[in-house]
Amino acid sequence: MNHLRQLMIEELQRRNFAATTIRTYVKGVEDFSQYFHRRPDQLGPEHIRRYQAMLFSKRKFSPNTVTLRLASLRFFYIKVLKRNWSIAETPYPKKVIRLPQILSQEEVARLIDAADSPFHRAMLMTLYGTGARRVEAAHLKVEDIDSRRMILHVRGGKGRKDRDVMLSPALLDALRQYWRGLKPKPKQWLFPSRQSNRADRPMSDKVFWHACKQAARKAGIDKPIHPHTLRHCFATHLLEAGTDLRTIQLLLGHSDLKATTLYLHLSQRHLQATASPLDALTLSDERK
Repeated sequence: MNHLRQLMIEELQRRNFAATTIRTYVKGVEDFSQYFHRRPDQLGPEHIRRYQAMLFSKRKFSPNTVTLRLASLRFFYIKVLKRNWSIAETPYPKKVIRLPQILSQEEVARLIDAADSPFHRAMLMTLYGTGARRVEAAHLKVEDIDSRRMILHVRGGKGRKDRDVMLSPALLDALRQYWRGLKPKPKQWLFPSRQSNRADRPMSDKVFWHACKQAARKAGIDKPIHPHTLRHCFATHLLEAGTDLRTIQLLLGHSDLKATTLYLHLSQRHLQATASPLDALTLSDERK
């Protein structure tokens, strides 16, 4: 299994897959192997069928998560084992698209004010002020802050793409306050690991998740909140303020404008601007 695992990692690296994708794909194949207590190269289509059914029936995974598990197995069998893969025998489940949870601007302000420390406050403000994904925020470098042009550089985002986003004066001020409290000053990472033996590495992106959860609990916000919630809020609030979809697409780093149109379903400004046809009907007063 160790040999197969290394082969898979090498094949993923050869194709320049992101580190998070590599971890997810390897974990998927390892879980498949552990479920049957056999090496994955000793398993076949019938095992994949049973595994897929189990993910739905026993583990109650979402269709999108099951699709990701199947994608990891498909890559392993085709690229590593050089075997055929039948789409007919292993159909991907129908994708489910759900609208994300959105906070009002007042709720975002409460969330940020409830941060446990200036460190967490700077993290939350960075997520909301730039729309960055948590992995992107965790890998920001000191040199990525361009205070002269008021630009923040997001490097190596999803799809290995760089992009620039606005640097809010409020965010710049918060980052400076956070920076003044750091000892010693980090040489590279804006949010370095707090472990003394790993200070030369970026903060784990899981810390952003915990910062959101702790602040939400302290602020008394009972909605499910995670770092991506602030990214959705960033885009939705920009749209409600009149920013065009194309600009939001560029700020978010979306390859396809279609992905950005999701926020039309979330923007109160756009929803309330459209009258329901019910209001055009002349109805009798049923209370008579």
